[in-house]
Amino acid sequence: MRSLELAEKSLDKTKEALFEELIHLYLQKVLRLVYLMVKDRSLAEDITQEVFLRAYKNLGSFRMESSMQTWVYRIAVNEAKRHLRSWSFRHLFFKPQIDLEIVEGIESTVVQNELRIRFARHVMALPYKDRQLILLHYYEEMPAEQIAEVLGVSAGAVYTKLHRARKKLKASWEKEELE
Repeated sequence: MRSLELAEKSLDKTKEALFEELIHLYLQKVLRLVYLMVKDRSLAEDITQEVFLRAYKNLGSFRMESSMQTWVYRIAVNEAKRHLRSWSFRHLFFKPQIDLEIVEGIESTVVQNELRIRFARHVMALPYKDRQLILLHYYEEMPAEQIAEVLGVSAGAVYTKLHRARKKLKASWEKEELE
């Protein structure tokens, strides 16, 4: 009996870990999706909570026939549709106008993410020594003096090499813009 209880507890931990990962990966995406469907922030938050409660309850029955993202999105769409069809929503909470501030914020975030991805792609295409300097300076936010210590060179050499690396990065970026 004891081994059965231990096995069940390890399954619960696995379920808990899987649920935690699910929330970490998809919470913001589901909230954004639901908001764009119902056009009300507080209602979207409530529905998103329902989505994850339903996902938790049905995690054991997930058959892995689709990706986890597809499964969670399907639950989200169904929950949002259920709220949109409900009498109370149609008669009490109907808002014909979308909150433009939130949509513009989402749009801005998408554009910023796209720029970050493009920038990262250009950085990763640099030769190793240049890439190393850019990563240490911009991503790790190290000052030139600290980079000099890490690389075992003078601070002046770091400034010079960093300047050259920036020029290569800028040239790569401009070349892509022209294409």
